[in-house]
Formats: sequence, C-alpha cells, structure tokens
Amino acid sequence: MVFDSDESGLRDIIKIIVQVITAVAFAWFLVYCFGAPQTASGQSMRPAIEAGDRLLLDRMSYHLKKAGRYDIVLFTTSENGNPNIKRIVGLPGERVQIRDGHILINGKVLEEPEELELSAVSIGGIAENEITLAENEYFVLGDNRDAGEDSRSESIGSIPAERLMGKLWFRVGPFERIGRIR
Repeated sequence: MVFDSDESGLRDIIKIIVQVITAVAFAWFLVYCFGAPQTASGQSMRPAIEAGDRLLLDRMSYHLKKAGRYDIVLFTTSENGNPNIKRIVGLPGERVQIRDGHILINGKVLEEPEELELSAVSIGGIAENEITLAENEYFVLGDNRDAGEDSRSESIGSIPAERLMGKLWFRVGPFERIGRIR
C-alpha cells in the first residue's frame, strides 16, 4: 500500500512539472509571436509613434496573411540590416509615384484616412518617377513625411516581404499613451 501512494505522489509531481513546462512554453510562444518588445527612436512616425515609445511586435500575422496598406511595420534595411519603423503605403504589384505633394497609386491620388494624421509629402525622392513594385515588395513612408528616410530614399527603396519583421500593433509605454497603435 505504501508503494502505491509513493507512486501516486510521484505521478502527481510529474504531472505538475509537465503542466508548468507547458504553461511556460505557451507563454514564451505568445510573447515571441505577438509581444516582442521594440523601442521607437527618431521622429519620422510622429504623431502615431513618438521616440521612446515601447511597442509590441506581432511576428506571426504576416505568416498567415499579407501585409496591408497603412500597417505600421518593423523591417530591416538592406544597407546595414538595422530595424526601421514605417507605414506601408504601396502594395505588391502597384505603381507608386509622388508628384505635386500627392501619393499616386496606379495613377490615382491615394486618399489617406484623416484619422491617421499623416503629414503632406513635399519630397518625392526616387518616387518622383513612377516605381513599379515587384510581387513581393512594399513601399513605406514615415507619418512625419519630411523626417527620416523611407522608400523614397535610394538607401532604403522598396521593401521585400522577407525583410518585414512584423506588424507593430500595441504601445505598452509610456503609461499615458498605452493602447492600440493606429
């Protein structure tokens, strides 16, 4: 009888250990996929994102679906591999041009949502001439259009899908700005 209770106690301990390991592995998976922390630097995404904002990166969404227009993404640049934050404006296969302060997609002026508070485009850069995006490329711009480099710069250019690290979706700090990023 004593042997049976010892075996039962050992079984309970193993069961608890397996549950703890499972919970830790699941928590790690969730954080890695949907909550990888990032800290913003620079002023190119103001007012949506300020320098020093602490953000969460969703690494999984682009494995399940394609990136969409106006998504705020973290990507690496080809020049130095550093991470960069910008908003997607042009989608794969589209023609993008910046002319007379307007963004043209496939020859038509892009009507940007007012709630995003995007600044006007005064510099066309390499997009002064129409750019045709490949089937796996995106055209990105900062919200503060005259600050920082984006797809208008030759050093960045169009962003291949494989360089998209994920979508930034939630701000966890500073405390007074906690919430979903739009």
